[in-house]
Amino acid sequence: MVEDKKDDPVCRSTSSLEGRLVAHSPGHQGVWHWYEDHARGTGELARRFAEPWGGGELAYRLGRDHDIGKGSCAWQEGLVEEATTGRKVRRPSHKDAGAFLFAQAARQHPVLTPCAGVIEGHHTGLSAWSELGVRLKGLMRDSSEVDEAISRVAEVMPEILDGTCPAAPNWLNPRDKTSVEMLVRMTYSAVVDADRLDTVAHFRPGAHLRQNVDMTELWERYENGRQEAIAERQRRKEPSWLDKLREDVYQEAIETAAGEPGVYRLHLPTGAGKTFAGGGFALRHAALHGLRRVVVAVPFISITEQNAAVYRGLLDPERGPRAVLEHHSAVNFETADRRASRSLDASGNVRQDQNRTRLNRWAKLAAENWDAPFIVTTTVRLIESLFGNSPSATRRLHRLANSVIVLDEVQALPDTLLTPILSGLRELVEHYGVTLVLSSATQPELAALNPWQSGLPQRNIVANPAPLFNRLRRVRYEWRTAPDVTLGDIAAEAAEHDQALMVVNGTKDASRVHKMWLGDREENPGVLHLSTRMTGGHRRETIQTAKQRLEASMDTLLVSTSLIEAGVDLDFPRGYRARSLPESEQQAAGRINREGHRPTEDSVMVIFEPRDGLQPQMIYNRCGIAAASRRFGEELADPDDLDTLCSYYQHRYRLQAGRSSTDPNGATGEAIEALRGKLDYPEVARKMRMIDNEHSVAVVIIRPQLHQSDRQAAQDAIDQLRRGVPTPETYRTLQDHMASIPQRELEMAISAGHAVEIAGDLHEWTGPYHPQRGIEPPM
Repeated sequence: MVEDKKDDPVCRSTSSLEGRLVAHSPGHQGVWHWYEDHARGTGELARRFAEPWGGGELAYRLGRDHDIGKGSCAWQEGLVEEATTGRKVRRPSHKDAGAFLFAQAARQHPVLTPCAGVIEGHHTGLSAWSELGVRLKGLMRDSSEVDEAISRVAEVMPEILDGTCPAAPNWLNPRDKTSVEMLVRMTYSAVVDADRLDTVAHFRPGAHLRQNVDMTELWERYENGRQEAIAERQRRKEPSWLDKLREDVYQEAIETAAGEPGVYRLHLPTGAGKTFAGGGFALRHAALHGLRRVVVAVPFISITEQNAAVYRGLLDPERGPRAVLEHHSAVNFETADRRASRSLDASGNVRQDQNRTRLNRWAKLAAENWDAPFIVTTTVRLIESLFGNSPSATRRLHRLANSVIVLDEVQALPDTLLTPILSGLRELVEHYGVTLVLSSATQPELAALNPWQSGLPQRNIVANPAPLFNRLRRVRYEWRTAPDVTLGDIAAEAAEHDQALMVVNGTKDASRVHKMWLGDREENPGVLHLSTRMTGGHRRETIQTAKQRLEASMDTLLVSTSLIEAGVDLDFPRGYRARSLPESEQQAAGRINREGHRPTEDSVMVIFEPRDGLQPQMIYNRCGIAAASRRFGEELADPDDLDTLCSYYQHRYRLQAGRSSTDPNGATGEAIEALRGKLDYPEVARKMRMIDNEHSVAVVIIRPQLHQSDRQAAQDAIDQLRRGVPTPETYRTLQDHMASIPQRELEMAISAGHAVEIAGDLHEWTGPYHPQRGIEPPM
């Protein structure tokens, strides 16, 4: 590295700024963001974030040095020219200088060398070590392209040349590559979030840090709110035996919360008060053990919305700072960055859309970083945070340290990703102070899989759940599995009853059944439809309508996809479920005789196999289907038989464990775990996507049926995104107006003029929207 600075050129920018280096252009008050202020501010914030796992000094060093490349004359002059002229100026990359300097220091502790990737990828994402290692070796041989930047930064911050290397956390085993991989991820998250927050503080002073509520206060608020809700319920109706059972369950959960941090199972039958018991356990456990937040992750957006509403009602005051953050936005703003960088002008040159670039920069700055004491999110978002490699996905990961994570409906975790998911969660429990709660009525036997087979005890929050399942068995199963059964047959049978629920395997089947029930009529208030092709607000309205009609004993037929199966509080006397996995069938049965007011013998759940419907092996785990077919069915066990469910899960996992990722029956993700050991962050992120892109595209819809004020609020949020000045509230406003469609349908809609871009990969739907069924699937 060059250390003789006598012959260095003089930057025009530093001359005009009295020799000072800058990190960002002037904010709204016209003040430059001085380099040393940003470097030290980012370092200190990163240190604070990483202290819970013993990585404070490491994160400080990486945060302090992440922008050293900005010291070069070309970068400084480019920023000054851009700030003074308003014209976009291409500046050189600034990621290599700090990464090189850290790699030099890490020769004292080689296990930390991959942490250079934190600096190298702080804007573009974590790279594969195979690529980063080659780049660093090249700089070790010839550092001329980074020497100037390092020398100039050293003039204002001489400490960057002290040559020392921070120590690794004392628990880190250099031979455990997945532990190293997770340490890089967590440190990357801390540095990226600190960088973004310090930058936002420059442009929007005072907007970047929340004043969070103390967990003890939050637990007291929760308990008081629950007692008030119970009192209100008892004023309206006499307490039932089920209310007493739920209270006993809750009290046992609260007592268990005093146990040591670790892994807990909340195994309760549907209707036993799992949502309240899980929230109470998590908050009291956090308060007793000094943990920082609770994160509740659920597999379906519909449950996210419902649970968030329950927890907000208990925890958020009418005035004062809000405690509950609901986050499940499906927007990816980096997609647009990449698309803009690849777009070409008429001459074939790269064209930068300045408005889009500015929009995405601010959109990413405003994205949620989970700086709240109580988070309700989707499992997809949680896994994306844990295994993504982009800054926007990963910046919230460090918030999981010293937290309680409640994995609700844990049986919905995809088998093909279980090995890396369980391995990553074990890392969080063992090294990052996390208590993990596995919550479900159908607990999978996760200890049968390799990452959890030894040394990770699981404790039951409710010590003996089996008697609860026996007492709360409220349905009788029937089976329609003859080869000539059709959707029409079952729809007609369901329509013979005043109130019935029919759950099918896909949106096309749901649309068909709804049309069958309507017949020649355009609308029937007692015939309802539910799927993710409807907006969040529309789904919530439909669920509320169904609930009101059921409670008033009005005729109600509801056809739904599987989204109704978890957490939706509806109580039908009769149900029909297209053949699927036993855990899904059991969850659907949880909507039948939910409150136990009817005799079990009269409360029927029919499992049917329609020859003209979407077959379960097309959408569900094939090994699961194979294991289930031997155990559940007519003259076999029912889906709520606990011993058979345990045997089923063990068999299902044995069928898959150790198989290659190319096996058509799937595997449990061993190949992805091997990629983690190689520090191949981009490939891990690609393979860990829980929802295939073909089925995960969100679109925003402003329905004609909305009240004018709601329509205006949604339009204002869309306009904020398009102008590039969104806030976290912008995304929360739009969540009520989002529906999901396959990627291929979105592309067709764009071509037909039925969808227009808002920001990133988020589009506004301007095509047809059915008032009961939402965006119709093509038949």
